[in-house]
Amino acid sequence: NVVPVASSCVMSGLNCLSQFFILSPRGDSIIRKEFRGDTPKTVTDTFYRNVKFWGGKQQDAPPIFNMDGITYLYLKNNGLYFVGITRSNVSPSMMMELLLRLTKVFKDYCGLISEESIRKNFILLYELLDEVLDYGYAQGISTEILKAFVFNEPSLDGKGSGNRVMSGLKKVRFPDSVRGNAKTKSSDAVNRPVVGPGDRKTQRKQRNEIFVDIFERISVTFNNNGYALSSSIDGTIQMKSYLSGNPELKLALNEDLVIGGSNASGPKYGNSDSSLVLDDCNFHECVRLDEFEQSRTLTFIPPDGEFSVLNYRVTNDFRHPFKIFPFFELSSPYKVELIIKVRADIPEQNYGGNVCVELPVPAICQTVSTELTMGVVGQTSEYIMKDRKVVWKLRKFAGGTEQALRVKITFKDQQSLSIRKSIGPISLSFEIPMYNVSNLQVRYLRIMEQSKKYNPYRWVRYVTRSQSYICRL
Repeated sequence: NVVPVASSCVMSGLNCLSQFFILSPRGDSIIRKEFRGDTPKTVTDTFYRNVKFWGGKQQDAPPIFNMDGITYLYLKNNGLYFVGITRSNVSPSMMMELLLRLTKVFKDYCGLISEESIRKNFILLYELLDEVLDYGYAQGISTEILKAFVFNEPSLDGKGSGNRVMSGLKKVRFPDSVRGNAKTKSSDAVNRPVVGPGDRKTQRKQRNEIFVDIFERISVTFNNNGYALSSSIDGTIQMKSYLSGNPELKLALNEDLVIGGSNASGPKYGNSDSSLVLDDCNFHECVRLDEFEQSRTLTFIPPDGEFSVLNYRVTNDFRHPFKIFPFFELSSPYKVELIIKVRADIPEQNYGGNVCVELPVPAICQTVSTELTMGVVGQTSEYIMKDRKVVWKLRKFAGGTEQALRVKITFKDQQSLSIRKSIGPISLSFEIPMYNVSNLQVRYLRIMEQSKKYNPYRWVRYVTRSQSYICRL
């Protein structure tokens, strides 16, 4: 079968892949597809050796690199390496977009990206690769188009999601939804494939559901006084539809939303006194903006699979979910004491999950010891000598609370206050379920279906994650 060429993926004569493969975290080849026969069989070993020990050091390689006339391009997703290689002078951005689209298609068909799900569905993935890539050229990378040509059924992964925090999905009480109290559902529910196992005719009996995720990734740099030197939010509204008949949807956002922040050039759209200002944003190609100017409502017919309705960026002042306060003391010429205090500036009903604080220390230190506050539960701290860093992990960080860690560093030679410059910076990683910093809200989601019997379930989830959250000493 020949899939129609997607307009967004039309490539020139040089933009082709010689080979595509998926490697496990251990370097095992799970999926491997050769298209042109112009690359040696040892490329998987060459790639894994370089990606793990780039430049002869134990560090990650850049996403695109060239070795012996072969260009390697890769994405890392849930510990797996999705790799494309070529001998042609390809467009790097187009090839990276191709790899990203492939991972999204695999996720749509397998439900989630994990080593087990890929191993269980390798026949399905090979069929997808045959339809998506012809002699290394991209033909069409749309789940909606591929459903007409792919006939293997997915085998579900029984282990569930690999999410760091298993935050539930909340049933949204929109104006035209079923009456009753708000309910929650496991986040695994969104990890269903777009085509379920078994006879396709049974798909009509499945529950009509639509999932809305508001993901925000925060980047903040603090100085040693806890003042934010720079901060930004990269957000996305992501949807996955299991609605029969592909009905038209209306998604309403904050009425006081303003597009075009203080740092953005060009006109601003909305009331400048609004509490929610987006510096810039972009919409999925299926979104119609006829009513956006007046009522901040998006109209669209959702495509099959997972897609981003809206991507946005915020750089104006916002409340940082965590504040970091380091206290440095050179107690003697041979000893440094450092207290790291972290405060959760989020509502008490929320919490940070899988919080991890890392502190790099200089190579000249002799010993490093850590001390937690007495009586704390769900916290661990250790010094990893191989990586020369202190790692402090908190399983659950409740909102409105403060936690502290004391670090003692000793040196063989005498040190001055200048040693402070070689310690740090402190980095923080976290995930906060059912909370978003920008306050972007979904007011309602209407499904424009006339039938009274058609009343699907609508689920929404807010997740805030750290992207680059550091504090300088």
